[in-house]
Amino acid sequence: MVRDAARAWADAELRPHVRAMDDEGRTRPEVIRGLFEHGFMGMEIPEERGGSGLNFTSACLVVEELSRVDPSVSILVDIHNTLTNNAVRFWGSEGLQEKWLPRLAADCVSSFALSEAGSGTDAFAMKTTATASSDRSYYTLNGEKLWISNSREAGVFLVFANADPSKGHRGITAFMVDATSEGVRVGKPEKKLGLRASSTCPVVFDDVEVDAADVLGEVGLGYKYCINILNEGRIGIASQQIGIAKGCFDIAMPYMNDRTQFGTKIADFQGMEHQYAQIATEIHAAEVMTYNACRMKEAGIPFVKEASMAKLYASQVAERAASKSIEWLGGVGFTQELLAEKFFRDCKVGSIYEGTSNIQLQTIAKRIKEDYR
Repeated sequence: MVRDAARAWADAELRPHVRAMDDEGRTRPEVIRGLFEHGFMGMEIPEERGGSGLNFTSACLVVEELSRVDPSVSILVDIHNTLTNNAVRFWGSEGLQEKWLPRLAADCVSSFALSEAGSGTDAFAMKTTATASSDRSYYTLNGEKLWISNSREAGVFLVFANADPSKGHRGITAFMVDATSEGVRVGKPEKKLGLRASSTCPVVFDDVEVDAADVLGEVGLGYKYCINILNEGRIGIASQQIGIAKGCFDIAMPYMNDRTQFGTKIADFQGMEHQYAQIATEIHAAEVMTYNACRMKEAGIPFVKEASMAKLYASQVAERAASKSIEWLGGVGFTQELLAEKFFRDCKVGSIYEGTSNIQLQTIAKRIKEDYR
């Protein structure tokens, strides 16, 4: 039911905007309104807080279906649901939940502000600081974040800053920062290879005063929250990559079933059959891995290894599916007449953000060694 609803909305309301949004480099306001109106921005937020009250798997299914049409929009939904919303649900105080969850479900886009110029994969090398006032009633944030998704549309930032640099990563603390706060400045969007409708900007925090009540969880535990929430987020990225791969099939298969060369449908040549059968099998394998990770997460079973495997493999499959679909489409696949070239551009970041493929391999290897000790 959730999948069907997301697919219907994406086909009817999102698809007509995809090419224009990619050209414009922005997500149109009417698309964002539609996401909120259909409950896609509060998937796991309880109904009493204004959300849909569904589960993690449902959120991933929505991400997959939206990605099948426009991965730029799916990443906005994924970050909002699997990172910010869940972080507030898991570790936010009662007051913080009451303040933000209804808005996050209704009309407020969120942004996850972690990365900096010198802290990408080495996330805990961040230089952004949070200095406590003498009475510890508020903190003053100073620093610059880079490559921050959803930043142009955000009404709130989940910001990670170090409240005690002398403690290293154990000083890192999470803050919910209203985007209208004095001293918050969102810079010019990056010009990217893909996901162009998704805003990716630098965000400067210049003497931004944040009330102590807006600390997410406990001071100094931000690094733990970050690790835990990104483990979940990797499953969301795997869902996005599966959607991209399926979106490629949605374009290529009808074309190959329709186009005839040498008196034979392209899809009927044995050489072609073997190629798309192989990719379809890989998509199915990625899907099984991803939703098994969802199952484990919801059952309270350790899932870090499986999440990394799902993200690693799904990103690889998406790249192969996108590349092959262009070959199957021939010359028209290399043009902007179809969206195959967009999927080809959009999928590449799947091996980079929320943990590079090498980081996934390291995580998997670490867990395997633990299993055999």
